[in-house]
Amino acid sequence: MIDYQLLNALSAVISEGGFEKASKKLFITQSAVSRRIHQLEAKLGEPVLIRTQPPTPTALGKRLLNHLQQVLQLEVALNVEALNEHTDLNTPLSVKLAANADSLATWLPEALAVLDTELACKLRFEVISEDQSIAHKRMKDGEVMVCISSSPEPVNGGLVSPLGAIRYKAIASPDFIKQHKLTELSQLAHLPCLVFSEYDKLQHQFLEDINGSAPLFTHIYPSSEGFKQAMIAGLGYGLLPTLQLGDSLIKGELVDLFPEYYIDTPLYWHYWQTESPQLKTLRKFALQVAGKRLEPIK
Repeated sequence: MIDYQLLNALSAVISEGGFEKASKKLFITQSAVSRRIHQLEAKLGEPVLIRTQPPTPTALGKRLLNHLQQVLQLEVALNVEALNEHTDLNTPLSVKLAANADSLATWLPEALAVLDTELACKLRFEVISEDQSIAHKRMKDGEVMVCISSSPEPVNGGLVSPLGAIRYKAIASPDFIKQHKLTELSQLAHLPCLVFSEYDKLQHQFLEDINGSAPLFTHIYPSSEGFKQAMIAGLGYGLLPTLQLGDSLIKGELVDLFPEYYIDTPLYWHYWQTESPQLKTLRKFALQVAGKRLEPIK
Protein backbone atom coordinates (compact mmCIF):
# COMPACT_ATOMS: atom_id res chain seq x y z
CA MET A 1 0.00 0.00 0.00
CA ILE A 2 1.30 3.47 -0.90
CA ASP A 3 2.12 5.84 1.94
CA TYR A 4 0.41 9.10 1.00
CA GLN A 5 2.81 11.12 3.13
CA LEU A 6 5.46 10.09 0.64
CA LEU A 7 3.28 11.03 -2.33
CA ASN A 8 2.53 14.41 -0.74
CA ALA A 9 6.27 15.00 -0.45
CA LEU A 10 6.71 14.21 -4.15
CA SER A 11 3.84 16.53 -5.06
CA ALA A 12 5.28 19.36 -2.96
CA VAL A 13 8.77 19.05 -4.50
CA ILE A 14 7.29 19.27 -8.01
CA SER A 15 4.74 22.02 -7.34
CA GLU A 16 7.16 24.17 -5.30
CA GLY A 17 10.12 23.59 -7.61
CA GLY A 18 12.55 22.17 -5.07
CA PHE A 19 13.18 20.43 -1.75
CA GLU A 20 13.66 23.58 0.34
CA LYS A 21 10.38 25.17 -0.72
CA ALA A 22 8.61 21.81 -0.35
CA SER A 23 9.82 21.60 3.25
CA LYS A 24 8.31 25.00 4.04
CA LYS A 25 5.00 24.00 2.47
CA LEU A 26 4.89 20.72 4.44
CA PHE A 27 6.26 22.28 7.68
CA ILE A 28 9.03 19.69 7.92
CA THR A 29 12.80 19.87 7.42
CA GLN A 30 14.42 19.67 4.00
CA SER A 31 16.17 16.45 5.02
CA ALA A 32 12.79 14.96 6.00
CA VAL A 33 11.46 15.72 2.51
CA SER A 34 14.53 14.10 0.99
CA ARG A 35 14.08 11.01 3.20
CA ARG A 36 10.46 10.65 2.12
CA ILE A 37 11.43 10.77 -1.55
CA HIS A 38 14.16 8.19 -0.97
CA GLN A 39 11.69 5.97 0.93
CA LEU A 40 9.22 6.19 -1.95
CA GLU A 41 11.89 5.31 -4.51
CA ALA A 42 13.19 2.44 -2.36
CA LYS A 43 9.67 1.07 -1.97
CA LEU A 44 8.96 1.23 -5.72
CA GLY A 45 12.42 0.23 -6.87
CA GLU A 46 12.97 3.11 -9.32
CA PRO A 47 13.35 6.92 -9.35
CA VAL A 48 10.31 9.16 -9.13
CA LEU A 49 12.26 12.41 -9.65
CA ILE A 50 14.83 13.71 -12.08
CA ARG A 51 17.18 15.83 -9.93
CA THR A 52 17.25 18.89 -12.18
CA GLN A 53 16.61 22.51 -11.25
CA PRO A 54 13.70 22.54 -10.80
CA PRO A 55 13.12 18.81 -10.22
CA THR A 56 10.85 17.04 -12.72
CA PRO A 57 8.92 13.79 -12.28
CA THR A 58 9.90 10.60 -14.06
CA ALA A 59 7.26 8.65 -15.97
CA LEU A 60 6.51 6.75 -12.75
CA GLY A 61 6.44 10.02 -10.81
CA LYS A 62 3.84 11.43 -13.22
CA ARG A 63 1.63 8.35 -12.76
CA LEU A 64 1.90 8.71 -8.98
CA LEU A 65 1.00 12.41 -9.12
CA ASN A 66 -2.00 11.63 -11.31
CA HIS A 67 -3.07 9.00 -8.80
CA LEU A 68 -2.67 11.45 -5.90
CA GLN A 69 -4.84 14.10 -7.60
CA GLN A 70 -7.62 11.56 -8.14
CA VAL A 71 -7.39 10.38 -4.52
CA LEU A 72 -7.66 14.01 -3.39
CA GLN A 73 -10.81 14.33 -5.51
CA LEU A 74 -12.30 11.33 -3.73
CA GLU A 75 -11.36 12.77 -0.35
CA VAL A 76 -13.16 16.00 -1.21
CA ALA A 77 -16.23 14.00 -2.23
CA LEU A 78 -16.20 12.05 1.04
CA ASN A 79 -15.29 15.16 3.03
CA VAL A 80 -12.54 13.18 4.71
CA GLU A 81 -11.16 16.27 6.39
CA ALA A 82 -14.47 16.84 8.17
CA LEU A 83 -14.50 13.21 9.34
CA ASN A 84 -11.16 13.67 11.07
CA GLU A 85 -11.82 14.68 14.68
CA HIS A 86 -8.58 16.66 14.71
CA THR A 87 -9.67 18.81 11.74
CA ASP A 88 -11.55 22.07 12.07
CA LEU A 89 -14.88 21.59 10.29
CA ASN A 90 -14.54 25.10 8.88
CA THR A 91 -11.17 24.39 7.30
CA PRO A 92 -11.50 25.02 3.54
CA LEU A 93 -10.63 22.26 1.11
CA SER A 94 -7.68 23.07 -1.16
CA VAL A 95 -8.14 22.98 -4.93
CA LYS A 96 -5.14 23.46 -7.25
CA LEU A 97 -6.16 25.06 -10.54
CA ALA A 98 -4.00 26.07 -13.51
CA ALA A 99 -5.36 28.85 -15.70
CA ASN A 100 -4.09 31.33 -18.28
CA ALA A 101 -3.37 34.88 -17.12
CA ASP A 102 -6.05 36.46 -19.34
CA SER A 103 -8.73 34.26 -17.77
CA LEU A 104 -7.44 35.18 -14.32
CA ALA A 105 -7.69 38.87 -15.23
CA THR A 106 -11.15 38.73 -16.81
CA TRP A 107 -13.95 36.14 -16.41
CA LEU A 108 -12.58 33.52 -13.98
CA PRO A 109 -12.68 35.55 -10.72
CA GLU A 110 -16.43 36.00 -11.22
CA ALA A 111 -16.88 32.23 -11.47
CA LEU A 112 -14.90 31.57 -8.29
CA ALA A 113 -16.68 34.35 -6.37
CA VAL A 114 -20.14 33.04 -7.30
CA LEU A 115 -19.11 29.61 -6.08
CA ASP A 116 -18.09 31.04 -2.72
CA THR A 117 -21.61 32.36 -2.06
CA GLU A 118 -23.30 29.10 -3.01
CA LEU A 119 -21.34 26.33 -1.29
CA ALA A 120 -21.58 25.73 2.43
CA CYS A 121 -18.29 23.80 2.20
CA LYS A 122 -15.77 26.44 1.18
CA LEU A 123 -12.94 25.69 -1.22
CA ARG A 124 -9.47 27.20 -0.92
CA PHE A 125 -8.06 27.95 -4.36
CA GLU A 126 -4.37 27.61 -5.15
CA VAL A 127 -4.20 29.11 -8.63
CA ILE A 128 -1.22 28.62 -10.94
CA SER A 129 -0.83 31.08 -13.82
CA GLU A 130 0.14 29.18 -16.95
CA ASP A 131 -0.19 29.85 -20.67
CA GLN A 132 -3.27 28.14 -22.11
CA SER A 133 -1.06 26.25 -24.56
CA ILE A 134 0.92 24.47 -21.80
CA ALA A 135 -1.48 24.36 -18.81
CA HIS A 136 -2.48 20.94 -20.14
CA LYS A 137 0.96 19.64 -19.10
CA ARG A 138 0.24 20.53 -15.47
CA MET A 139 -2.78 18.23 -15.63
CA LYS A 140 -0.87 15.46 -17.40
CA ASP A 141 1.83 15.60 -14.76
CA GLY A 142 -0.75 15.29 -11.98
CA GLU A 143 0.09 18.69 -10.46
CA VAL A 144 -3.44 20.14 -10.44
CA MET A 145 -7.07 19.09 -9.96
CA VAL A 146 -8.38 21.41 -12.68
CA CYS A 147 -6.82 23.23 -15.60
CA ILE A 148 -8.00 25.66 -18.26
CA SER A 149 -6.30 24.82 -21.54
CA SER A 150 -6.60 25.52 -25.26
CA SER A 151 -6.40 21.76 -25.91
CA PRO A 152 -9.71 19.88 -26.33
CA GLU A 153 -8.03 16.51 -25.67
CA PRO A 154 -8.62 15.10 -22.15
CA VAL A 155 -5.67 13.72 -20.22
CA ASN A 156 -5.57 10.06 -19.27
CA GLY A 157 -8.15 9.62 -16.51
CA GLY A 158 -9.67 13.03 -17.18
CA LEU A 159 -12.66 14.66 -18.86
CA VAL A 160 -13.12 18.01 -20.59
CA SER A 161 -15.88 20.63 -20.97
CA PRO A 162 -15.73 23.47 -23.56
CA LEU A 163 -15.84 26.94 -22.00
CA GLY A 164 -15.73 29.33 -24.95
CA ALA A 165 -13.12 31.46 -26.67
CA ILE A 166 -11.25 34.61 -25.64
CA ARG A 167 -11.30 37.07 -28.55
CA TYR A 168 -8.11 39.05 -29.21
CA LYS A 169 -7.69 42.24 -31.26
CA ALA A 170 -4.51 43.86 -32.60
CA ILE A 171 -4.04 47.03 -30.54
CA ALA A 172 -1.64 49.95 -30.17
CA SER A 173 -1.74 53.45 -28.68
CA PRO A 174 -2.03 56.68 -30.72
CA ASP A 175 1.39 57.72 -29.35
CA PHE A 176 2.95 54.48 -30.60
CA ILE A 177 1.42 54.97 -34.05
CA LYS A 178 2.65 58.58 -34.17
CA GLN A 179 6.14 57.83 -32.84
CA HIS A 180 6.77 55.08 -35.40
CA LYS A 181 4.92 56.82 -38.25
CA LEU A 182 2.81 53.70 -38.68
CA THR A 183 0.77 53.89 -41.89
CA GLU A 184 0.92 50.31 -43.20
CA LEU A 185 0.42 47.02 -41.34
CA SER A 186 3.45 45.66 -43.18
CA GLN A 187 5.60 47.93 -40.98
CA LEU A 188 4.59 46.07 -37.78
CA ALA A 189 7.11 43.24 -38.20
CA HIS A 190 9.93 45.74 -37.61
CA LEU A 191 8.30 47.63 -34.69
CA PRO A 192 8.35 46.82 -30.94
CA CYS A 193 5.89 44.02 -30.20
CA LEU A 194 4.60 42.96 -26.77
CA VAL A 195 4.41 39.26 -25.88
CA PHE A 196 3.28 37.83 -22.55
CA SER A 197 5.86 35.02 -22.43
CA GLU A 198 8.00 32.81 -24.62
CA TYR A 199 4.89 30.67 -25.18
CA ASP A 200 2.74 33.58 -26.36
CA LYS A 201 2.49 33.22 -30.14
CA LEU A 202 -0.66 35.29 -30.77
CA GLN A 203 1.33 38.20 -32.20
CA HIS A 204 3.23 35.80 -34.45
CA GLN A 205 -0.06 34.37 -35.71
CA PHE A 206 -1.39 37.88 -36.38
CA LEU A 207 1.60 38.92 -38.51
CA GLU A 208 1.63 35.57 -40.29
CA ASP A 209 -2.05 36.02 -41.15
CA ILE A 210 -1.79 39.59 -42.45
CA ASN A 211 1.44 39.47 -44.46
CA GLY A 212 3.36 36.25 -43.74
CA SER A 213 5.95 37.95 -41.53
CA ALA A 214 7.08 37.51 -37.90
CA PRO A 215 7.93 40.03 -35.15
CA LEU A 216 11.63 40.89 -35.15
CA PHE A 217 11.61 43.01 -31.97
CA THR A 218 9.67 41.78 -28.92
CA HIS A 219 9.29 42.86 -25.29
CA ILE A 220 8.32 40.09 -22.85
CA TYR A 221 5.79 41.61 -20.45
CA PRO A 222 4.34 38.89 -18.15
CA SER A 223 1.40 40.79 -16.64
CA SER A 224 -2.10 40.64 -18.06
CA GLU A 225 -3.16 44.01 -16.64
CA GLY A 226 0.30 45.44 -17.24
CA PHE A 227 0.13 44.35 -20.87
CA LYS A 228 -2.66 46.85 -21.51
CA GLN A 229 -0.88 49.60 -19.57
CA ALA A 230 2.30 48.98 -21.55
CA MET A 231 0.29 49.42 -24.76
CA ILE A 232 -1.25 52.66 -23.51
CA ALA A 233 2.24 53.92 -22.60
CA GLY A 234 3.41 53.19 -26.16
CA LEU A 235 5.93 50.45 -25.31
CA GLY A 236 4.67 48.25 -28.13
CA TYR A 237 1.70 46.84 -30.00
CA GLY A 238 0.13 43.45 -29.39
CA LEU A 239 -2.98 41.30 -29.14
CA LEU A 240 -5.33 42.23 -26.29
CA PRO A 241 -8.50 40.44 -25.12
CA THR A 242 -11.66 42.38 -26.00
CA LEU A 243 -12.72 41.68 -22.39
CA GLN A 244 -9.92 43.99 -21.26
CA LEU A 245 -10.48 46.81 -23.71
CA GLY A 246 -13.29 48.47 -21.76
CA ASP A 247 -13.79 52.01 -23.07
CA SER A 248 -10.13 52.45 -24.07
CA LEU A 249 -11.00 52.66 -27.78
CA ILE A 250 -13.80 55.18 -27.19
CA LYS A 251 -11.56 57.32 -24.96
CA GLY A 252 -8.81 57.24 -27.57
CA GLU A 253 -6.25 55.57 -25.29
CA LEU A 254 -5.90 52.67 -27.73
CA VAL A 255 -6.50 52.03 -31.43
CA ASP A 256 -7.72 48.87 -33.17
CA LEU A 257 -5.05 48.38 -35.84
CA PHE A 258 -7.16 46.07 -38.01
CA PRO A 259 -10.89 46.33 -37.13
CA GLU A 260 -11.89 43.42 -39.37
CA TYR A 261 -9.35 41.06 -37.78
CA TYR A 262 -9.51 38.99 -34.58
CA ILE A 263 -8.14 35.76 -33.14
CA ASP A 264 -10.36 33.51 -31.03
CA THR A 265 -8.48 31.26 -28.59
CA PRO A 266 -10.70 28.37 -27.42
CA LEU A 267 -10.61 27.36 -23.76
CA TYR A 268 -11.52 24.02 -22.19
CA TRP A 269 -12.11 23.05 -18.56
CA HIS A 270 -10.15 19.85 -17.76
CA TYR A 271 -11.02 17.78 -14.69
CA TRP A 272 -10.55 14.26 -13.34
CA GLN A 273 -13.14 11.52 -13.76
CA THR A 274 -13.21 11.33 -9.95
CA GLU A 275 -14.67 14.86 -9.81
CA SER A 276 -16.21 15.60 -6.40
CA PRO A 277 -19.69 17.19 -6.00
CA GLN A 278 -18.04 20.44 -4.85
CA LEU A 279 -15.84 20.62 -7.95
CA LYS A 280 -18.78 19.68 -10.15
CA THR A 281 -20.56 22.75 -8.76
CA LEU A 282 -17.45 24.82 -9.44
CA ARG A 283 -17.39 23.60 -13.04
CA LYS A 284 -21.10 24.39 -13.53
CA PHE A 285 -20.60 27.98 -12.33
CA ALA A 286 -17.49 28.37 -14.48
CA LEU A 287 -19.40 27.20 -17.56
CA GLN A 288 -22.26 29.61 -16.79
CA VAL A 289 -19.95 32.62 -16.39
CA ALA A 290 -17.85 31.67 -19.41
CA GLY A 291 -21.03 31.30 -21.48
CA LYS A 292 -21.86 34.95 -20.75
CA ARG A 293 -18.37 36.42 -21.11
CA LEU A 294 -16.61 34.37 -23.79
CA GLU A 295 -17.22 33.89 -27.50
CA PRO A 296 -18.67 30.60 -28.83
CA ILE A 297 -16.06 28.08 -29.95
CA LYS A 298 -16.24 27.69 -33.73
